[in-house]
Amino acid sequence: MAAVAQSVPAQDWPMFGGNVQSTSANDQPTGITAANVATLVRTQVELDGTVDASPIYLYGVAIHGARHDAIFVTTTYGKTLALDAHGGTLLWEYTPAGYPQWAGTRQITNVTPVADPDRQFIYAASPDGYIQKLAVDDGHVVWRTAITRLPLREKMDSPLKFFRGRVVAVTAGYIGDRPPYQGHVAVLDGHSGKLLDVWNSLCSDRSGLLEPSSCPQSDSAIWGRAGAVIDPASGDIFVATGNADWNGKTDWGDALIELDAGATHILGNYAPTNTDELNDKDLDLGSTSPVLLGGDLLAQGGKDGKIRLLSRKAIAGSVPHKGHELQIVATPSGTDLFTQPVVWQHDGQTWMFAADNGGTAAWKLDNGQLREEWKNRSSGTSPFEADGLLFVYAREGGLNVYDAVSGKRVATLPCGPGHWNSPIVLQGEIILPEGNANEHATRGVLDIWSLPTRAP
Repeated sequence: MAAVAQSVPAQDWPMFGGNVQSTSANDQPTGITAANVATLVRTQVELDGTVDASPIYLYGVAIHGARHDAIFVTTTYGKTLALDAHGGTLLWEYTPAGYPQWAGTRQITNVTPVADPDRQFIYAASPDGYIQKLAVDDGHVVWRTAITRLPLREKMDSPLKFFRGRVVAVTAGYIGDRPPYQGHVAVLDGHSGKLLDVWNSLCSDRSGLLEPSSCPQSDSAIWGRAGAVIDPASGDIFVATGNADWNGKTDWGDALIELDAGATHILGNYAPTNTDELNDKDLDLGSTSPVLLGGDLLAQGGKDGKIRLLSRKAIAGSVPHKGHELQIVATPSGTDLFTQPVVWQHDGQTWMFAADNGGTAAWKLDNGQLREEWKNRSSGTSPFEADGLLFVYAREGGLNVYDAVSGKRVATLPCGPGHWNSPIVLQGEIILPEGNANEHATRGVLDIWSLPTRAP
């Protein structure tokens, strides 16, 4: 452990993607290289639930009076666990009071928690539609706040974000799209838990939490793997919605929306010209979250097998914008994109990596256009870049590791199948949950691969 500690900086990974943009690119040395990745030692940790999401990580935090590098995860039935990062020992477990009511049912969550910058608290979600603030020290509840009036229909599906003292959460729907529900963005005060504002993607002229049956329209889930992504300079919130009515005024199904930092009003919006067709054919634009590529550019994938390159200036304002994409490229295999792409700054250039159920691909921004650099036919969940390596979890099992620039596969680490789970890589370790929330299991597995000098 001492050798790794000397060569690799201590680091937090406080939220999905590592930052509010969800870039999923680690710019700190991890100690893991193409030369040693195949020598990593795997520890399998049995969990009190399936984690169909991503972990977060805080180094050297005080838990029960001792210092730990700690992993935090939330299971599909809302248990939040703190684990020692070097061996997986359970440090504490929070179980919401309603757990016996929904354990084993279709009422699940896929939310990744988020850490407060003070490193003393984390925020987690549960299937009853609540966000809870938990103490890092022992998991006790500081506050709990509901962000839906109908948790049986409005699902807690995507990662939480924390920015400038506020928790940003989104809601979606369950498989089958049983009405009524509306995707919405909720902003809470991190200190008090007060629900500050709610932006509704349907009946958007109404603020606050809606009784879903009171809105004539249903659906428009916000369910992309990154949830809301946030511009760190302005605080502007970007979300993409799923199938529903679009009228460019109050109903924003199958659209990309830019909100102000408080989620009180629309600053920009985009919809494909065939929004109605996407809705009719169940081709959610919002099957993936927006991708902030830097400057004026952003990308938006979808279930129609397309990734659209857009200008932020061109979509600015509340007046509806349809079409006028700068470029449209195919997803890695030309099929549904359910994952969050990586954005990597390398040698002064911007790279984007994405994976779907039929392939993995890399693009480089070149004169304002996405230029494909490599592509393969290996499936993947949301990728992760670290030290020039791209880590991609195959849903059928196995963690593929590629040279990020060339696409050459350098290793495949054995592990079981999954669904939306994705890895994090830092401090000489790879951490990956296995399993599928839709199997409704109440047990699960977490894999921790460590450098031999760090293995427990």
